Parts: sequence; structure tokens; C-alpha cells
Amino acid sequence: MGLIAGYMVPHPPIAVTEIGRGEEQKIKATLDSFDEVARDIASLKPETIVLTSPHSVMYRDYFHISPGRGARGDFRRFGAGRVSFETAYDEDLVREIRAACEDSGIPAGTMGETDPMLDHGTLVPMYFINRRYADYKLIRIGLSGLNLNTHYEFGRAIRKAIDKCGRRTVFVASGDLSHCQKEDGPYGFSPEGPVYDEKIMSVMGKGDFRSLTSFDESLLEASMECGHRSFTIMGGAFDGVKVETRELSHEATFGVGYGFCIYHV
Repeated sequence: MGLIAGYMVPHPPIAVTEIGRGEEQKIKATLDSFDEVARDIASLKPETIVLTSPHSVMYRDYFHISPGRGARGDFRRFGAGRVSFETAYDEDLVREIRAACEDSGIPAGTMGETDPMLDHGTLVPMYFINRRYADYKLIRIGLSGLNLNTHYEFGRAIRKAIDKCGRRTVFVASGDLSHCQKEDGPYGFSPEGPVYDEKIMSVMGKGDFRSLTSFDESLLEASMECGHRSFTIMGGAFDGVKVETRELSHEATFGVGYGFCIYHV
């Protein structure tokens, strides 16, 4: 069956009820979009979810794919340690991705795991997805310090592996947008923050994935974004594929951008 859908999602811990404790209602559009994504995934019933996270294991010159049979994680860092998840990894598809990357000259693999625990860039989307659908295996992938074109090519290699394996798969690209959109936000205000968010939502809202590789690195740095490379990997996975695009929402209530889009092949 192959790759059937993709999702651009953020990962704000405050969206989790046990962490936000009421504050999450200030980002109602984000909550609603998370639920819409979860419902959409449930309707498609994928066997595997490929998820890219900026907070998984990351190297300057190498893409880390989480190894083993599975992993667990919780929100103890955010004062909600009782909220925990376990997931099984799709070991067969991991092997296919490694092989596809070797064939394409992409530096990626399962070596060098420094922390097996699920990170919050993975856990927050899982929190909402698992409310609606949990009958899937996961592949968790970190970003790297390599250039944007290499991230895009990595996505293309992932797609080749999915096609070869024939696994019914959806792609979740986890990543917040700019972190500097309000004076009282976590990193204050920088004019590049709103500029980046407007540009990335325009590109992702149109499904113009190749344009992700042409963003100026100085804008990415100045805007303090965290998800661009995650989105770029997913974009590569949809290279040359016609998708139906649906933009759901964008918010920056707390000074950090949260954006959602859905893509159906």
C-alpha cells in the first residue's frame, strides 16, 4: 500500500491536559487540530507511523533511527510522570530504510542511541493520536545538522523503503515553528519569528515541499524554529507525488508557533 498520508504537527507539552491544567484551553485551535489529525489517522488505519522529531537523538552528520523492538516514555520532565506511553517499533521497515539510505549515500542508521526514552516531540503527538487509534507500530527518526537538501533526500529514501516494504504508512512530521513571536514568550520577540511562520504556513499549506530546501538558513536561525528539517524530511517523502492538502490551523498564543496541515496521497 505504501505511504498514504502525512501530517505537519507541533509538540507543545502545555497541550497535554495533565500538564496544561487549564492553560491548554488558550490554544483551543491547536487542541481541535490535534484531534482532527488523530481522527484522520484512525480513519486510515495505518500499520506504521513514521515520526520525525527534533528532540530525538540528533547528530551533526548522521540521521538517527531509533533501534530495537520498542520504547517507552513519560512526561515527568513536565510534572506529569504518570502520563506514559509504550510503543513497538517496526523493525522490518527500519531495516528497509537503512538499506535505502545506504543505496542513496544518506548517512543514517540505528547506531549511537544515547537515550532510548521517547522524547516529548514524539510523546505529544502520540498523546492525541492514541486517544483515537493505537493499533500501529512506530518508527522514530531524529534530525541532523546536515543541509536541507540532504534532509529532503533522506525523505525520498524513506519513501522508497516504504514502497518496497509495502507497509500501509503515514508520516507525522513533529515540529514547532518560531519561538520568538511575543515579548512575553519564552525567547522574547524577534521580527523574523512572524516572518518565518507566515512563510512556512504558506509553503506547507500549498504542499510546495521542494521550496522547503530553499529557505535561508539565517532566517531559520533568527526565527528560532525547531521543525523545519522535520517538515523537509516529510516533504522529500512526498517528492513527485500528488497530494490533497488541507491546512488546519496556526497559533502563536504563547509566543511559539503551532501549525497543522494534512496531506492525503
